[in-house]
Amino acid sequence: MATLVTLPSLPPTWTAPSDPASSISPLVQRRLIPAGAAYLAHIKRTLNNITFEQYDEQLEEEQKRLDALNADGLNGEDDLGVGDEEEAPELRLLDPKEWKKQDHYQVLGLSHLRYKATPEQIKIAHRKKVLKHHPDKKAGASHSTNDDTFFKCIQKANEVLTNIERRRQFDSVDPVCLSLEEDDPSASDFKGQDKDAALFFTTFAPIFEREARFSKKAPAPMLGETDDSKENVHAFYDFWYNFDSWRSFEYLDKEVNEGSDNRDDKRYTEKKNKTERARRKKEDIARLRNLVDLTLSLDPRIKRIKQEEKDAREAKKKSKGGMSAAEQKAKAEEDKRKAEEEAKKKEEEDKVARAEAKKAKAAAANAAKKARRQQRADGGEDVA
Repeated sequence: MATLVTLPSLPPTWTAPSDPASSISPLVQRRLIPAGAAYLAHIKRTLNNITFEQYDEQLEEEQKRLDALNADGLNGEDDLGVGDEEEAPELRLLDPKEWKKQDHYQVLGLSHLRYKATPEQIKIAHRKKVLKHHPDKKAGASHSTNDDTFFKCIQKANEVLTNIERRRQFDSVDPVCLSLEEDDPSASDFKGQDKDAALFFTTFAPIFEREARFSKKAPAPMLGETDDSKENVHAFYDFWYNFDSWRSFEYLDKEVNEGSDNRDDKRYTEKKNKTERARRKKEDIARLRNLVDLTLSLDPRIKRIKQEEKDAREAKKKSKGGMSAAEQKAKAEEDKRKAEEEAKKKEEEDKVARAEAKKAKAAAANAAKKARRQQRADGGEDVA
């Protein structure tokens, strides 16, 4: 059943225009630029090939997740002090397609912790970054076109660092760690400073702490202190000379050309990656072995232990009534002198014997010559 609607009466001051067409604005051609939240929603639906209902469902799920994050109450009581590092300007310029070149710890604000960051700290740092840089939250509040790009970098960093195997691969080639390895000390750095025990420990202790995280056997022994026992020092070097590292270099593998289905290309790339990993592993083992060699050569505890062992041997001999070190040295010199005299005497005797033998040989030769001469003389007389 239709409902009648009564229109309000016209105001008394109103008068009808003499020319109704004059009240219409003139036709103006304007250029419309797509913009705004509705246009962004349209682009997202088009790119993802989803319906209005599916898009609305995604928005509801994302809003629920954001509300849950807010409900977690990241108010300083449980944030563990992570994720609040100042963001460098170059972070916003990162390309998510080149995610292997990004520092995942820096992206999540964990540069000060790096491999020491716990799973809980990584989780909280990721929450903070999501709340700060989520594209839906920032839509309309910023005209920056790179917020979504950096958000993808945040998601990739979280994906890598929350996966045990992939985090190990990244930690193996951590750019900060690699730069520190390039600055490792050499023998020339300690030239003329071998006796400086304080410098030795302050230099090498942090290095072995850094390397210990790669050990399959935990905990790895640390460098220790100046007054460590002989057993502890030997145990330290035994461990590091037989160091078993889990460090790998898969993270640096080259990817197969995108879109290539050629099996030969894949085999070639895999073979090359395997060769490169083996080379880097070999170089890393050699680097660590050289480092341990250098540490051993400069360790002031080794000299102290050798001196203690020498003193113990001398004390043991002295307690048993044996000769002192000075007496042993004098006896050794006397024995050496006697041996030299005996050798000289024997040489002179051999010389005399050789002279006598030569003289006897010459006399025998002369006698034989004389006999032959005589024989020839006697034979000549008979012929005559």
